[in-house]
Amino acid sequence: MGPLSGVKVVELAGIGPAPFACMMLAELGAEVLRIERPGGGLAMGPPEFELLNRGRRSVALDLKNPAAIETVLQLVARADVLVEGFRPGVAERLGLGPDACHEVNPKLVYGRMTGWGQDGPLAQSAGHDIDYLALSGALSLIGRAGGPPQVPVNLLGDFAGGSLYLVIGILAAVVEARGSGRGQVVDAAILDGAAHLTTIVHGALAAGNWQLQRGTNLLDTGAPFYDVYETSDGEFMAVGAIEPQFYDELVRLLGVQAPDRYDQANWPELHKLLTETFAQRTQAEWTELFDGTDACVSPVLRPAGDHPHLLARGTFVDNEGVRQPAPAPRFSRTPTQLGRPPARPGQHTREALADWGVTDVDSLLDSGAAVQAD
Repeated sequence: MGPLSGVKVVELAGIGPAPFACMMLAELGAEVLRIERPGGGLAMGPPEFELLNRGRRSVALDLKNPAAIETVLQLVARADVLVEGFRPGVAERLGLGPDACHEVNPKLVYGRMTGWGQDGPLAQSAGHDIDYLALSGALSLIGRAGGPPQVPVNLLGDFAGGSLYLVIGILAAVVEARGSGRGQVVDAAILDGAAHLTTIVHGALAAGNWQLQRGTNLLDTGAPFYDVYETSDGEFMAVGAIEPQFYDELVRLLGVQAPDRYDQANWPELHKLLTETFAQRTQAEWTELFDGTDACVSPVLRPAGDHPHLLARGTFVDNEGVRQPAPAPRFSRTPTQLGRPPARPGQHTREALADWGVTDVDSLLDSGAAVQAD
């Protein structure tokens, strides 16, 4: 099932963006084998709630053991893709760098996920989503006028600038390898992806249509018709009425006399008017009023909300008792599927290694190079 059916991926377990990328590859139909250290690594909770690990089997290998490294290379020889998220140089020191892997499989696409990239002055430095956003300039764009930059969880850097760019690079390289017969390295850096996401702002800056002061522009809460407003019950409504016809519908449904929005001198007055108006009703009441209209007004819901549109689309699903997002995007002929729930580290060591053609599984288990979880 899925458009990547038949593609085989070896994942050297990490945290954050690399697992999310491998989760997506698995949901697109690839067979992804997750290689973890015995006992697992850093976790956000019990294994069954590590949703980024869903959709694939787990093999526990002690990568300090030469026999385990040889086993990984056996798997690489049968794979189309390898994904690793180590600090630059770690995979090479383990004996699993691109040169070693391409020696056993010249067609391999070698996907590398880092924060700063494989080279540059900061390549060996630690960092997290917030650091990559800060240096790329993306973080400086988010926030209200007169206030500090606001942190967008770790969605913008780790997953948008990191995971998605890694997946795009892998898919492009797999297509190219099928024609050329040669693999290559995909260097996906969260810093690069986050910077790339700001392309529209750089164009607007060059044209003089964007100000560097936060909260003064069309899309950063500077415009009153692109903002969030608190309701009488302490919830919020999101307003995105940019186009004239959508704004006219907003004003009509609110029943207010609004000043000319094209004169930015009126924006403080308009913002005050919208703030006072939305505070007069509950979120449910506003949601009912704007439902099905072109005013571009939506309730700000908690994760996994039960809005009728979400339910109709099946945007969230229940799997093994855990509410979670369904795979995306959707395909008409090769549909994706959620697949198996997150595995315990080493849950499938024996069966998965055997399925991938490793013949000495028992000796690996006996020596401790591989571990089968209970």
